Order: sequence, then structure tokens, then C-alpha cells
Amino acid sequence: MHDQFDISLEDSDLLGEVELTTNLIIAASETDQPLSVDEIDRILGVVPEPRRES
Repeated sequence: MHDQFDISLEDSDLLGEVELTTNLIIAASETDQPLSVDEIDRILGVVPEPRRES
């Protein structure tokens, strides 16, 4: 018999956000200075957009 209350709750987006936040907390705790924007981007895996020529 199937138990309607026996479900697995997993939110992959939330788990990803928790991992990114944890990585930022660890990096911030390992330095005495604020993290630079470039360091934060690297930790978060942000890829800069290519510059467009005007």
C-alpha cells in the first residue's frame, strides 16, 4: 500500500544556493580582509560577459 505521506522533499535549487553560501562563508572566514568582487565572482562561478565594442 502506498503511503501518501512518505515523500522525499528535495529542492535542488535550494541545495545549490546553500552550497554557494557555504563556500562564501568559508572563504570569508579564511581571510582578514573583505572579499573582492572578483573573488566572490570566482567562488560563485560567475563568468563575466564579453565586452561589446561600441
